[in-house]
Amino acid sequence: MKKSALTSSEIGSLWAEYINGTATHTVNKYMYSIIEDKEIKEIFHLAIKTFDQQKKAIGDFFKEEGFPVPIGFTDSDLYLGKQRLFSDAFCLNFLHIMTIHGILGHNTALCISVSKDLRNFYDSSSQAGNKMYHKTIDLLLEKGLFQRDPLYYAYEHPGFVTNKDFTDGFFGKGRTLAATEIISLSLNLKKSIMAKTLSIAFSQIAGSKEVRKFLTESEKTADGQIKALAKILQADNLPVPKSLETEVTTSTESPFSDKLILYHMGFLFQAAQNYHGAGLASAMRTDLVATYEKTILQNLLVTKNWFDLMVENKWLEQPPLAPNRSEIAKSK
Repeated sequence: MKKSALTSSEIGSLWAEYINGTATHTVNKYMYSIIEDKEIKEIFHLAIKTFDQQKKAIGDFFKEEGFPVPIGFTDSDLYLGKQRLFSDAFCLNFLHIMTIHGILGHNTALCISVSKDLRNFYDSSSQAGNKMYHKTIDLLLEKGLFQRDPLYYAYEHPGFVTNKDFTDGFFGKGRTLAATEIISLSLNLKKSIMAKTLSIAFSQIAGSKEVRKFLTESEKTADGQIKALAKILQADNLPVPKSLETEVTTSTESPFSDKLILYHMGFLFQAAQNYHGAGLASAMRTDLVATYEKTILQNLLVTKNWFDLMVENKWLEQPPLAPNRSEIAKSK
């Protein structure tokens, strides 16, 4: 039986996996080089080894289909031997957050895959991501670095919504946060904290004035989003995840190319849109809805500025495009 060609969606998912994966992989290799804690270093070694295997598999898929293997990010974007930029604790938190992104990416790609070989690949990648998630959580807990989401006290009986004020979050008649709303609220806060911290770190080391300006603006955006989400939690006397800024050193020596720095921040803000959208969909209070809508619009502006800067510097690799039939006809 002849093997079917991969669909456009399948090629697109592989392309995204390769670009995003090599970006994170390069940062992971830097972090591995500076980490002193043996247990954290061991997890990073596993993460690097796992993606090396996945990278080869993705490359093979492209070659089999006759597509060029993407460039992505390589060791040319990595400058080892520089001063330490992050603490070991931050590195572990970074790996945990990026693992969450990876799991979502693998599962989404699996859901649009038809090819059995590709389904098996994403299934294997998801299993590896799940294993890494368990390892990062266990080690964060063991080292006292993980802050659990707020705890709720148990109710004696289930209940039903009986008042339209259930959706009110502005005028004081509403109710406290539902557990279903905490899911996205807490996760979005943690991701915004990571984005702000990386913006601070990268702004210290970026060589380009334009890139540093973008990073300063992205830090302000992330900080505003943190304050907006934290305010909602604090109004119900619920704890807010701790910040990570103090886990960044004062180093100004860059271990990364500006291309990698800028791409990585753009990826974080784009990926955050999935989680903000999920938060908006699950929100049943008007203040939450308004906050998520504002956050999504802010992120769209950030990604627009990011896109313009990436294109201006010729750093944005082009994904596979549909054939332009008009141009083909003209060239005959």
